[in-house]
Amino acid sequence: MPRQSVSPLRAVPRATPEERAALGKATRQRAPRSSHAAYEPPTDRPDPLSVLEAQSADRVPELVPIRYARMTESPFRFYRGAAALMASDLAGTPDSGIRAQLCGDAHLLNFRLLASPERHLLFDINDFDETLPGPWEWDVKRLAASLVIAGRANGFTDRERKRVVRATVRSYRESMIRFAGMRNLDVWYTRIDEGSLRALAADRLAPRGRERLARATEKARTRDSLHAFDKLTEVSGGRVRLAADPPLLVPLADLVDGTERDATERQLRRLVRGYGRSLPSDRRALLADFRPVDMARKVVGVGSVGTRCWIILLLGRDGGDPLLLQAKEAGTSVLAPFAGASVHRNQGERVVAGQRLMQAAGDIFLGWERVDGIDGRRRDFYVRQLRDWKGIAEPELMVPRGMTAFGEMCGTTLARAHARSGDRIAVAAYLGSGDVFDRALERFAELYADQNERDHRALVDAVSAGRLPTAGEGAGGQPRSGRRGRP
Repeated sequence: MPRQSVSPLRAVPRATPEERAALGKATRQRAPRSSHAAYEPPTDRPDPLSVLEAQSADRVPELVPIRYARMTESPFRFYRGAAALMASDLAGTPDSGIRAQLCGDAHLLNFRLLASPERHLLFDINDFDETLPGPWEWDVKRLAASLVIAGRANGFTDRERKRVVRATVRSYRESMIRFAGMRNLDVWYTRIDEGSLRALAADRLAPRGRERLARATEKARTRDSLHAFDKLTEVSGGRVRLAADPPLLVPLADLVDGTERDATERQLRRLVRGYGRSLPSDRRALLADFRPVDMARKVVGVGSVGTRCWIILLLGRDGGDPLLLQAKEAGTSVLAPFAGASVHRNQGERVVAGQRLMQAAGDIFLGWERVDGIDGRRRDFYVRQLRDWKGIAEPELMVPRGMTAFGEMCGTTLARAHARSGDRIAVAAYLGSGDVFDRALERFAELYADQNERDHRALVDAVSAGRLPTAGEGAGGQPRSGRRGRP
């Protein structure tokens, strides 16, 4: 059953800061801060494989084996695809009842470098497929557990992993306390920009870590539409088209034949036209200066593999003026059975609204639409630029000192995102100035990493036993060409 919260997503406007702080402290009776250390799977815990299979039921059938293959690779890859499992598990853990807009999948790789509309490099949350209002603790716990799982993969000691988690959660707590004392507009304008990153690097990272950060920021600026255009397209028959790389990228012309291809192309053109209505008027005018010239189905991420995702190539002034949009299917958030249904009837709008609320700055082409597919089913999509500067962390290269600094940035960023939507004063009062919550999450993160390893082993065993199919991503796995049926 969806939970009932102690407070609404936003503070009651007439409540004073003192009253909001009193509410936060009072919620310690409902969920003592030390209680967050606990995690024990209930006897009626859903079978993890059944949860994954249920998610796969509405996905593109020939892509589902790729998802399972990616998730078997390591406990961390499994964790990235198992947000639905953790949502169910988190629903049974204590929470203060104070709600905020959640990312819903706040593992460490969903914090990265990206561009603001003003062309500044920022560090922020990136993935909002599961965003929904809910208990703020759920995001913090998912982040903390991801750090332990990554730390185990790197061979960190128990003590090193605890330091990473403690520093991350302390950063969240202390940042929330700082935000609680700020004016609303000051919270809204807060962001981690390149200058903040350099300052943190100078203070916390060794020379090698500072060099790696400098390379990452420079590389992020090159990962834009022109870079994606050069990488993903080719000239064929005198026209620019998306280059085939099956099964990861399959042009529409290679995916379906004849009338079905024509119908799908019309559907995607309608999607582009219709989604423009969700953009502000100035950006709608900018979008109108581009024309669609090609489409392809793309495999993305780990947990998202099998959902319908299209890359749409548009050209502007000429053949050297590209815009690549990604239209991704948006289903119901994995949090919804436990946190309550979204107020948005369109799941694409749910994603966009959550992203706009949590991010310090967002993609100028971010919007949503609902379309009827050629199979007669109506589906929601959200649309964004395929690439608009992009810098992704490489946790496998991190030493404890580097992962600690990275975790602190994530903690601050997550606190700012929650402070924009939830009652930051109540959350700060609940957390307090001591480290009770920090130490509780040290224990929780280790316990949940154990659970994740058990679930990963169950998937590996199921694949070995033939219960679930897997496939490679090139020769020897999924076919690299051929017609695929309904997309």
